[in-house]
Amino acid sequence: MQTASKKVINGWAMYDWANSVYNLVITSTIFPAYYEAVTSDGDPNTIDKVTIFGTSFINTSLYNYALGVAFIVVAIMSPLLSSIADYKGNKKQFLFFFCTLGSIACGALFFFDSHNLMFGLLAMIIACIGFWSSLVFYNSYLPEIAAPEDRDRVSAKGFVMGYVGSVLLQIICFVLVLKPELFGITTSKASQISFLMVGIWWWGFAQLALKRLPKGMPKDSIQENKSVLLNGYKELIKVWNQLKGLSVLRMFLTSFFFYNMGVQTVMLAATLYGKSELQIPTTNLIIAILIIQLIAIPGAYTISKISEKIGNFKTLIICVCIWILLCIGGYSLPKGGTTEFYLLAICVGFVMGGIQSLSRSTYSKLMPETKDTTSFFSFYDVTEKIAIVIGMFSFAHITELTGSQRNSVLALIVFFVIGLGFLFIALKKQKGLNT
Repeated sequence: MQTASKKVINGWAMYDWANSVYNLVITSTIFPAYYEAVTSDGDPNTIDKVTIFGTSFINTSLYNYALGVAFIVVAIMSPLLSSIADYKGNKKQFLFFFCTLGSIACGALFFFDSHNLMFGLLAMIIACIGFWSSLVFYNSYLPEIAAPEDRDRVSAKGFVMGYVGSVLLQIICFVLVLKPELFGITTSKASQISFLMVGIWWWGFAQLALKRLPKGMPKDSIQENKSVLLNGYKELIKVWNQLKGLSVLRMFLTSFFFYNMGVQTVMLAATLYGKSELQIPTTNLIIAILIIQLIAIPGAYTISKISEKIGNFKTLIICVCIWILLCIGGYSLPKGGTTEFYLLAICVGFVMGGIQSLSRSTYSKLMPETKDTTSFFSFYDVTEKIAIVIGMFSFAHITELTGSQRNSVLALIVFFVIGLGFLFIALKKQKGLNT
């Protein structure tokens, strides 16, 4: 196949520009800090707890549990939605729907404060579902618009566009939150306005992407009497059965399942860890996250270039080893150690985008030739979401048991080590097939 036109590729990457503001502002910076502030008693020497449905939780654990619930919903829905998209050829409509759902939920966070915790958690869960469900359809475009030899480059371009776009809006929100007096508002109101701007940015720029993305083609084999509800899970089983004969892809997915538990949990829990466990001031915390985003841009390109020279698996092995060292470093950080936190942020940024981009493109290159690209990427996304659920629940549960998020960070090393082992097996099997 040939890679699509520059217009289509740029349009595809533009969706990353649109939706990555959710990942930065809502997942990584302002919202976690705002959530911690409205659920905290203001005393750094106490463990902050909140009560919901008659049960008391450490506030950070409740946050992680809520995200885990969102990912369970996404994991259950993905097979159904991707199957409908493959059979009906309407992945673009699904992308629009979940983009709109997530955008509205982000805007709804404007009304979240200390008096309506349940409303805030619900809006956060819906925004998360919208973001990650839309990615099922966004990712599935990659093997349709890029030839195998171009997928590392195109995938990296999407991530880079996302980092650039999200940093631009983050800087605007940064000014609002740090200098609210310039606009005659409070810091709390500035945060709420930031959430509203995320929803507007995400939905608005996504329309530019949707105009350029090609329409899906329905499958010729569709039968009117088939149950739509069953088709999605039949497709998942079909992909699972195909994996039995694809040993390299199977080992890669197993590895991805484990090391992605660690990667995504670090990314989702990092801000609250820095805020509540390390007591890093909000200003320094946001600066650190911005550093991560900025470093991630050359990091994604550099790791893509390295993979061209030494191969995807060897590059992923290097990345996972670095993540293990980062977990050890994160566990060892002193309270209030802003300089050390900045140094760790630089290292995280370098491997964060690269490992995600390379994982996505590696999977797309290992996939067999098929028209059911959405179903295959649904399997990839289900694998990713189940991994996130286990990672987030483990992180939250260990925090609840021990009273410290440091122990949760250290425990993530187990996931990375298991993932590393399966990467070596995948590499060995690939060499065996090539000889």
